[in-house]
Amino acid sequence: MRIVFMGTPDFAVPCLQKLYDLGYDVCAVFCRPDKPQGRKMILTAPPVKEKAQELGIPVYQPSTLKTDESFGILKELSPELIVVVAYGKILPQRVLDLPPFGCINIHASILPALRGAAPIQWAVINGFEETGVTSMQMNAGLDTGDILLTSKVKIGENETSEELWNRLSLLAASVLEKTLEELNAGTLTPVKQDDSLSTYAPLLSKEISAVDWNTDCAAVHNKIRGLYSWPCALTDINGKKIKLLKSIKHPGINGQPGQVLDSCGRLIIACKSGAVEIVTLQAEGKKAMNASDYLRGNPIEKNTFI
Repeated sequence: MRIVFMGTPDFAVPCLQKLYDLGYDVCAVFCRPDKPQGRKMILTAPPVKEKAQELGIPVYQPSTLKTDESFGILKELSPELIVVVAYGKILPQRVLDLPPFGCINIHASILPALRGAAPIQWAVINGFEETGVTSMQMNAGLDTGDILLTSKVKIGENETSEELWNRLSLLAASVLEKTLEELNAGTLTPVKQDDSLSTYAPLLSKEISAVDWNTDCAAVHNKIRGLYSWPCALTDINGKKIKLLKSIKHPGINGQPGQVLDSCGRLIIACKSGAVEIVTLQAEGKKAMNASDYLRGNPIEKNTFI
């Protein structure tokens, strides 16, 4: 089967590798343009582009698929199927209609829950105990296409979104493989989504980073692990902005919201109910470090409110 693959971040790399390993004819890869990264703003290729070049697959990086030029390239490639994994761009209807087998998307949630750009992070922030990967037949809506296959996994109590991201990227490759097996065998049974059960997972931004200590310890803990490793949960301690990177919740320890309950080798802060122990943090302009190491050089008085 002749396939065009569309994806951009490292999440999509195992899916591209899987298609290559299974011997599918991946005739081209589409990904978002290179962009500046880091403090020096060095122009950097997306991970999918790097993998495609390693595998010897032609790469296209149009700023949009809405132009006649982009559509012309796709039409000339004449794919039988387009596979989309975290591409980050909208596919116009004429692109969706182009391949005989349509366009299949691999989405990192149990649809119709968490449609949108950041389903992995919001699953953690919202305290889900379970999530997964869904393959769907794409339509013009935002993750509204018919469900093909779903595979579910449990989310660890202290698992960060970055750790879950890595696990789900491997699961995504497995779901893609099984979906194509059933497509080739003619055994796929698409199921329409129940829109009344849908929820939305919008893009993350720094505006949601601030920790609200006037919520329970589970909500604070989930925010810390859900926003790791970008944009990271933030709080102010002694006038310094501190990124909170890893934590443990203590539902049996109580105090006033924002009260430092322990700062002698451990940093434990009270929430509305329960408390959170900060395990790893990062001060502005500094490297990430264990809270115990930070406290040795930056003492915080017990019962301080932050």
